[in-house]
Amino acid sequence: MKRIACVIDTISRNAGGLAGSLQGLMSAMQRQGDELCIFSVADAYSSEDQKQWAEFELYLAKAKGPRKFAYAPTLDRALEDYSADILHSHGLWTYTSLVSMNWQRKTRRPVIIHPHGMLDAWALKNSRWRKRLAMLLYERRNLKQAACIRALCQPELESIRALGLRNPVCVIPNGVNLPVLPGPTAVSRGSERKLLLYLGRLHPKKGIDLLVRAFGQLRQNGCLSDWTLVIAGWDQGGHEDELKSLAIASRLDWKDAREHPDTMEALEQNCLDALPSVVFAGPCFEAAKNRLYQQCDAFVLPSFSEGLPMVVLEAWSHAKPVVMTPMCNLPEGFSAGAAIRIESSVPSVAEGLRSLSALSASARQEMGASGRRLAETRFAWDQVARRMREVNFWLVRKGPRPDSVFTLEDATA
Repeated sequence: MKRIACVIDTISRNAGGLAGSLQGLMSAMQRQGDELCIFSVADAYSSEDQKQWAEFELYLAKAKGPRKFAYAPTLDRALEDYSADILHSHGLWTYTSLVSMNWQRKTRRPVIIHPHGMLDAWALKNSRWRKRLAMLLYERRNLKQAACIRALCQPELESIRALGLRNPVCVIPNGVNLPVLPGPTAVSRGSERKLLLYLGRLHPKKGIDLLVRAFGQLRQNGCLSDWTLVIAGWDQGGHEDELKSLAIASRLDWKDAREHPDTMEALEQNCLDALPSVVFAGPCFEAAKNRLYQQCDAFVLPSFSEGLPMVVLEAWSHAKPVVMTPMCNLPEGFSAGAAIRIESSVPSVAEGLRSLSALSASARQEMGASGRRLAETRFAWDQVARRMREVNFWLVRKGPRPDSVFTLEDATA
């Protein structure tokens, strides 16, 4: 492979797990010998978050007009000047889709589109009319011209086909970096108190309101009295204030670690007896994020819709048990005994947390070990990158079709 270009509407924290997914994949492909450049559009956090992309050649275009659409007129020319052999387009519904479509029309070179779960039924219902208009004006044409569409899992492949798209689809999951695990005595605590972690965007689709309600109900009934719920992530659309109000309504005492430095110090030093029922930790990146994974006793994601969530893979890579919905599209977690299954309802989330609290420390450790084995055997980035490079080679060099690629004929055979 000569040159790979990648386009995404933002590389900042506003991209959520999509940015981490792109970063992990591109880093692994670069280690395996590919030359690549990432093209994106600047936003309010780009200058601060850009340092996390120091290993890549990066072009940041200046946005004009509403930032949500990410219109950046210099992006087309910069991408064209790079003379890539193939383009990977991550995400939908913004100007980058038009950039991708224009590049393919001008160069006649292959484009792989990575929707990252944005074509799932729940995701399409969110901001429905805006997405319907985008689909009518440009997005369907963009999707139809793709040489291949990447699905993160089998349900996403089915969502793509349900829209009538006939393109080849490669089914390749997200991956995860594998941290060195601390020894059994590396984390010392002065109490038996335990941490339940949610980490990610604070957005209604994540089901965090269900989590707060369920946690509050259980606490009122005398369950989970020795657990603290840590909600870490960046606010979107004022949802954090809604969650804080909900915590009060659920009779949960809470603190914002950004306003109470002693709370963050207690977290960092494992002085857990000083913590309230709920801690809002704010955005956590790099070392701070890894510390939370290391410290927590379990991870929870009660989401209504996901492509394939990076945060679950990260929790497994840190050998932590997970409580999650089937909409996280990681059924192997249930079958391997690495996760407790919940549905997107308060009673189901409460039952899942009750099951978690009933586990012994050794049982939680065994669940976490099962998750770590999954991360090592199925989701390591180097394995994922090799499969993606096979697809690149197939499209650019006309090599054999990889096993990960499915055509419409495969579905009807």
